[in-house]
Amino acid sequence: MPTRHGNQQGSVSVVEPGGRKVLSPPNPRASAGVNPASATPAGNPRLMKLYADHLAVRYAKKSAQGYLMLAKRHLDWLAAHGVSLVDARREDILAYQTALLAMRKADKTAFSTAHQVRQVSVLKSLYGFLYKRSFLLSNPAGTLEYPHVEQRLPRSILSIPEARRLVEAPDTKTFIGLRDRAILETLYSTGIRAGELANLKLADVDTEERVLRVIMGKGRKDRNVPLTRSAAEAVEAYLKRGRPRIRGSQRSPLLFLALRGGKMHDDTLNAAIALWAKKINLGKHITAHSLRHSAATHLLKGGADIRHIQKLLGHSSLQATERYTRVEISDLKEVLKRAHPRGR
Repeated sequence: MPTRHGNQQGSVSVVEPGGRKVLSPPNPRASAGVNPASATPAGNPRLMKLYADHLAVRYAKKSAQGYLMLAKRHLDWLAAHGVSLVDARREDILAYQTALLAMRKADKTAFSTAHQVRQVSVLKSLYGFLYKRSFLLSNPAGTLEYPHVEQRLPRSILSIPEARRLVEAPDTKTFIGLRDRAILETLYSTGIRAGELANLKLADVDTEERVLRVIMGKGRKDRNVPLTRSAAEAVEAYLKRGRPRIRGSQRSPLLFLALRGGKMHDDTLNAAIALWAKKINLGKHITAHSLRHSAATHLLKGGADIRHIQKLLGHSSLQATERYTRVEISDLKEVLKRAHPRGR
């Protein structure tokens, strides 16, 4: 391991068991109410508690938990290599990235590039937090670059006829069918995410005005999205004849409920969607995310402005929405192949 120069202003060298020198934290740590001993690997839980509180304010619960899990994995790696969190340098972080590239899943396949991007995001977040709070004199992750990720659409995008068949598949003579019809209509109408749908409250939907309020969506942002007439009617029917028959519905503020009255988590939601896809012999693996992408694709094909689609989906940047233009290009290629005299 190269000789360390320290990352803290006014730090003092101390010797850990084993003879490795570690720098004590800077004076600002005292003002933050953290014991100077927290700079050592054994003191990392104190820093991680502060970081966890920071994440809880900035991110949704699920995202914060994911960030914290990956940050702790990084800490374990540092500790295994005898490096304290506040003494880490850019070389250590680059070595960690190299180790991540060599890691394999349980089935021996490599992790995706998107996973590597998340790792970089966590490192930038963690060390950026420490630097801004004066636990570090410099940010060793500040210049890390994100690996290039090819923006791909899900394989199972529905055609317009397939989407219609799926949305109309539930048996609305049953309360579960009423619920699932309302869910499918809402997902396909608005393109909202599975987690956003699961968090919808009764007060978030206005079937008369045909508006859905997505509170604290991804990035902790609120937005209003319009409902189609068919979606508004399906939600209204569910509220009148379906939801009251679900256990615990009178006590829960949530709009869509699982069979036992709890929250509809991703696996429950996707299982319900897969059930109806199977019943109509769709032959595709369809999830809530598939409906989100299908809605965006069909809007684009129908002539919707890409910036309107961006607002509907809740994308923070237009770049995330522009992936759907690739569908249009693929359509044009097919037309060229079929109709041009030299296309075959």
